Amino acid sequence: MNLEPIYEDNHQIVFNKPSGLLTQPSGTEQDSLEAIAKHWIKEKYKKPGNVFLEAVHRIDKPVSGIVLFARTSKALTRLNESIRDKKSKKTYLTLVEGIVKTDNAVLEHYLIHDDFHASISSPADPQAKIARLHYNVVKHYATCTLLEIALETGRYHQIRVQLAAIGHPILGDVKYGSTIPFAVGKIALHHSQLVIPHPVTGAMQHFVASTDFVEEN
Repeated sequence: MNLEPIYEDNHQIVFNKPSGLLTQPSGTEQDSLEAIAKHWIKEKYKKPGNVFLEAVHRIDKPVSGIVLFARTSKALTRLNESIRDKKSKKTYLTLVEGIVKTDNAVLEHYLIHDDFHASISSPADPQAKIARLHYNVVKHYATCTLLEIALETGRYHQIRVQLAAIGHPILGDVKYGSTIPFAVGKIALHHSQLVIPHPVTGAMQHFVASTDFVEEN
């Protein structure tokens, strides 16, 4: 797969991951964005030996959008700290089933997950973790709604399970109840923007990645 980064410097590299591609190797023969990115760096800079590259965050295989990799261990530590200290902001675009009537809202649930599936639980459940997101309606279509999502927490499958919980599963997300086809191995969820401090200078960076599923629907 021939992918070009949307940004790179000596400390980090950013790609717009296609849906259907793993972020990291899984121990199988499936290709991954990490392997593609390492090959890209190795070819461009004619690097001998192994290339250091670690994903600062991951997105699910059927999801598309921004993935940030650290190119040094120091950058990895600092970028991870920025995410942990809530100095970063992630924004997603998604098409959900049905007409969402409330233009904007905050969703808050308690989630648990096991065996590659998340579900809604109770605050009393010691295993449950709070999940919170904000959404805004961008556009209504005949049978679906385009939403912009701002994550406040980063739980496993959070956007997918929270939207399904309010009766608006993401298009193509059969795992969480979607009945409208999207594309094989893909769902209509895209990580469109990432704001995060530079790992060395501390200056705020704003990465943007486009998607074509809005025009397709």
